[in-house]
Amino acid sequence: MVNGIGNGTVVVNGANRADNGTVGGNEADNGAVGSNNRVNKVNGTDGIDDGADGATWRRHVRIDGDFFVESESDDRSDALLHDIEQTLSGIGSAPANALAGSTAAVEGTSVVRDVAGAVAEAIARHPDVRLVGTDAAAIAMAYARAVGIPPETGADAATFPSKQGASASLPVPAATPESASTSSASAASSTSDPATPASSISTPVTPATSAPATPLLTPAESDDFDERWARLWPQLAVVHDVPRSPAEQMATDERWAREVASGRRRPTLRIWEWNAPCVVVGRFQSIRDEVHEDVARAEGITVVRRCTGGGAMFIEPGNTITYSLYTPLEFVAGLSVEASYRLCDRWLVEALRGLGLDVRFAGLNDIASQHGKIGGAAQRRFPAGRASTPTADGVRVVPAERTPSPGAVLHHVTMAYDIDAAKMGRVLNVSREKMRDKAVRSAVKRVDPLKTQTGMTRDMLVAHLLDHCVSRGARFVTDGDATA
Repeated sequence: MVNGIGNGTVVVNGANRADNGTVGGNEADNGAVGSNNRVNKVNGTDGIDDGADGATWRRHVRIDGDFFVESESDDRSDALLHDIEQTLSGIGSAPANALAGSTAAVEGTSVVRDVAGAVAEAIARHPDVRLVGTDAAAIAMAYARAVGIPPETGADAATFPSKQGASASLPVPAATPESASTSSASAASSTSDPATPASSISTPVTPATSAPATPLLTPAESDDFDERWARLWPQLAVVHDVPRSPAEQMATDERWAREVASGRRRPTLRIWEWNAPCVVVGRFQSIRDEVHEDVARAEGITVVRRCTGGGAMFIEPGNTITYSLYTPLEFVAGLSVEASYRLCDRWLVEALRGLGLDVRFAGLNDIASQHGKIGGAAQRRFPAGRASTPTADGVRVVPAERTPSPGAVLHHVTMAYDIDAAKMGRVLNVSREKMRDKAVRSAVKRVDPLKTQTGMTRDMLVAHLLDHCVSRGARFVTDGDATA
């Protein structure tokens, strides 16, 4: 399973002492769809008093954030995360604030290094699973903050050189309406700072102009991508879908991907239509950390969880353009996760360049133009295995050795057509810690929706994208015509 490329925010919840056991409980999973969702928890710490000599401590840690996991199955992904959480839960035998004294600078740095080493060992125990958008160093710093080690004493410049103690290996890409709440590489504990609305977002009204092309890919990569798309276009069904509710969108996305994976649906590109506003959180995110749920309810905004990782998306019908690409795994065979993002979005970049925008790939999973960031992507892979053949009585499973299924990659992108920045700022939770980072504040200001960049209506833009696909050999169909 590939859950895309994330921005690297890791939240380690917990580490506050409880006199009588664990603090906290299960977080309500508002709008979660499907069996693959990870229920987020906010846990505390068990403090068991051993008498005059102090307490024996075992922290209960939960990792949430907009990272992604690459593996062949949900079970393997969850096993890695569980191993990391168990490793962190078993670290240390001192109260959380033990390093807050005068010796914190030396001892704190040592603790963080030890934690990073322990997490790295846990990750190494799962060689077939890859964390994307975070690493052992970032998780260690998140843990340090959660247990009360001040960031300035939790690391030194040689080990963790980035601002505010975040790992330098974690990129801080430009924020978009769908990821503004989680675009910094930061960490917070269960007692994080109150939210700060993202009211600083601005959208410069700059008309799109023709711009010189900039190199997007290496020549070899470009040739390879052209060949892959040349094979896919004649097979590809393009669907401009009917408006669906947020929960139905999540279910449809995963169902269509599984149908392609089992050979019951041909490769498909779906343009979404939303019938209600919502916030879509990533598979590994904590809803309570990303969304002001009371505000969302008051605004009539549903909160749902998608089957891929990454950051929160703020959705309003008419203000976003979302598409999903469902293809057999063969389409991305032999590519790195990063390269597979560039491959899957190649058609979109070409289509937008046809409008005079100098569109390029930005960071790991973003699409941007000369005016600002346009959108971000997420991805997941469904492994090959047993093939399913529809029958009059239902679905008959054919042994894999006789008829192997192709597997599938689900790649979806949400682009900002327009944006209600004030409402987004009220609904999404952007912590003060994140907004203290100059790079994050600057990134938020660089958001520029397609409406201002193109001067086109949303319907005109969608029609242009559909026409581009058909001109390349794809077939425009209804949903029913896309099944194999």
